[in-house]
Amino acid sequence: MKKKLILDVDTGVDDAQAIMVALAAPDVEVLMISCCHGNTPLENVEKNTLRVLKVCKRLDIPVHSGCSLPLLARKQNAGDYHGKDGLGDVPDPDAPGLELLHKRNAVKAMIKIVNENPGEVILVATAPLTNLAVAVELNPNFPKKLKALYIMGGNTESRGNTTVCGEFNFVADPEAAYIVLDRYTCPTYIAPWEFSCRNSLPSFCDQWLAQKTEKAAFMSKIACLSMKKAQSADYQKEITEGKGFNSCDTYAMAAAVDDTFITESDEVAVTVELQGTNTRGMMVLDYMGLLKKEHKAFIMKKVDLEKFKQMFMNSLK
Repeated sequence: MKKKLILDVDTGVDDAQAIMVALAAPDVEVLMISCCHGNTPLENVEKNTLRVLKVCKRLDIPVHSGCSLPLLARKQNAGDYHGKDGLGDVPDPDAPGLELLHKRNAVKAMIKIVNENPGEVILVATAPLTNLAVAVELNPNFPKKLKALYIMGGNTESRGNTTVCGEFNFVADPEAAYIVLDRYTCPTYIAPWEFSCRNSLPSFCDQWLAQKTEKAAFMSKIACLSMKKAQSADYQKEITEGKGFNSCDTYAMAAAVDDTFITESDEVAVTVELQGTNTRGMMVLDYMGLLKKEHKAFIMKKVDLEKFKQMFMNSLK
């Protein structure tokens, strides 16, 4: 049986890498991709997702348009890192057009697929969690029908990459992150920001991108801007703990694809701070059990980096 995945993305460079890892995995079937505001405005996310599918020769996978705005927060994106268009500002004159988007709204499509495959679908969220929050509002039983949820987002040591204490995906829609961590009671795995920094593979990038394939040429082009930004002294010191380029979304995808990828995790109840002047959007880990939450998430701490490298290599073959 192939693993059935739904991907919820805000396709910037690391989402593109995560999508390509999923498409290259031998025992995985991507049922649909839902697009959300985030790294770049929604229309760019849609275009970028179609571009990735085109280079992978997988335009058969349905791509759906989701939420263009956060629930309550001020809209923001990460154009300084991913490029204004989200994929390194290297436009493709032959990019697929938006007429290829599926007509059904992303949230409704997600609910329909999960209802048709109860207990079988793994949802991988590498964007702000707006689409997922709307899904549980429309269909409160939606989370119970998922096999598992994998999230890239949040942080464990209040080390921010967007605000003083906040990781981008959670800061971009704190209310949505709060709703998802509160109401999704399926098995939940989170790849937080500091963990991804510590497990990044900057020295491996050259070897990975040196493959003589169309996919590698595409990735080299779109990742150039992000890699330069990640190597700048200020960014390394302030943001990534001196580790350089970090394909953070790909950790959540790798864990969803391979059950043995996570080698160490903490199981703990989590929530999101909504009020603090400096801490709004920060993930909170309740090691003392004061929140009295029954549902606990698995917070990734260590992973099999050799498997990660192999997935990366395979993704560009």
